[in-house]
Amino acid sequence: MTPRVLVIEDNDINRELMTYALQSFGCASEVTADGAAGIEAARRERPDLILCDVQMPGFDGFDVVRVLKEDPALRGVPVVAVTALAMVGDRERMLAGGFDGYLSKPIEPPQLAAALRRWLPAALQPQVAEPAREPGTESSARAATILVVDDVPLNLEFKRDLLEPYGYTVLTADTMASALQLAHASRPDLIISDVGLGAGAGFDLIRRIKADPALHDVPFMFVTMTHGDARSKAHALALGADRYLQRPMEPAELLAEIRGCLASSPGARGPG
Repeated sequence: MTPRVLVIEDNDINRELMTYALQSFGCASEVTADGAAGIEAARRERPDLILCDVQMPGFDGFDVVRVLKEDPALRGVPVVAVTALAMVGDRERMLAGGFDGYLSKPIEPPQLAAALRRWLPAALQPQVAEPAREPGTESSARAATILVVDDVPLNLEFKRDLLEPYGYTVLTADTMASALQLAHASRPDLIISDVGLGAGAGFDLIRRIKADPALHDVPFMFVTMTHGDARSKAHALALGADRYLQRPMEPAELLAEIRGCLASSPGARGPG
């Protein structure tokens, strides 16, 4: 069977891009330009997955998902928010509003492919093609293990969905203690951490990593949205961070920074 995906998006260019990407992954797509039309299409087509823009005039994404989840015939269909929102708490608000997941704009093919594999019914999974990897990234990606540390589950989910389609092995931790345990057990090729961890700040984590003879040479990258001041960046670099990145940022930019960090590491591994 061919997966059927409904796209509810008011921007012409975004509709075209998502339609093209979905077709390349073997999906049949139905597109609508507003929330009301999207609800009608959902009732008519009974799709396997709905990708819904959040910010639409009039009947916005939250209105759409509320109506869909109240419909007994449609409440089981996953509805994934497509959004450019990047403020602290926005992702939690989307889940609380009824969305099953989210995708950040601009949508990259690997990100979309990961969402299709996550949310489409199991019987339809073989129809979803793997995204093409960029030339020259295959061998290093297969060999690299990345530990992602963040106390917000949705941030962990986002980075996993972004990285795994490129072949990276992604480990996740939501506290400093669990991050240290995983780092010792698996010795990752790269650690990506938030700064403001709930139980132990990111700065405390990097101090522990750099003071550990078994881990001190593991590349360490900070990705933060709440600590963008120059003083925090200087402090992080002084502690040994290889990168200090500010969100929001394009997924492609983050991937490029990760590849650069791995490539410059003296302990970088080749194919396994």
